[in-house]
Amino acid sequence: MTFDKWLQSIKKAEKTSSVLGNVRTVYYRFLDGREMFEEYSIETGMVLKRAWKVKSRLIRKEEWEIELGDTICPSLVETEPNLKEAETEPVVWKRITRNFIEWRIRNLPYPLATYTIICNGTSRTLTIKTSNSKFFKKLEIPEFHRCMFEPKREDLTVKHRNSTLILSYKKPLVLLEMEKAILLELQDLDTFERVCV
Repeated sequence: MTFDKWLQSIKKAEKTSSVLGNVRTVYYRFLDGREMFEEYSIETGMVLKRAWKVKSRLIRKEEWEIELGDTICPSLVETEPNLKEAETEPVVWKRITRNFIEWRIRNLPYPLATYTIICNGTSRTLTIKTSNSKFFKKLEIPEFHRCMFEPKREDLTVKHRNSTLILSYKKPLVLLEMEKAILLELQDLDTFERVCV
């Protein structure tokens, strides 16, 4: 399997699992010291959120870097009340569905013809740029790194509506197999129920 390395790191990681409502949380501590947090929908088995603990270079404290799901995660990230992004800044939100990886980039008012999207197979990224030079973004696809898949432009659908650019990438078979293998690995993990207070 092309995702053996990732699956082995998941298997060997120290894992803690809890449930609150319809969401299952899994906390991982990997052998190399990295920490990851995931939230799964109990109903669908889909990952709703994934975050990695990283050390801030400026203030030398640990923070959670969101890989998937809401960019703001109040349960993980301490935010400074006086610091806030401008409401007109483009915001990237990534989610996983049963068959697609989807990115929504809000606050992009330019028509669809303005955008050029390039799939870079070797770096496993999507690059978005506008012909008016107002926007440029490189999107990393960690899932493709984990399963050693090179993205192809023909599997990407692009739409634009309500000032939001929507990119939908059809999941390759190898990614579907990897997700299934990870869910099987988590199936027997002891899970405790959290109580709201």
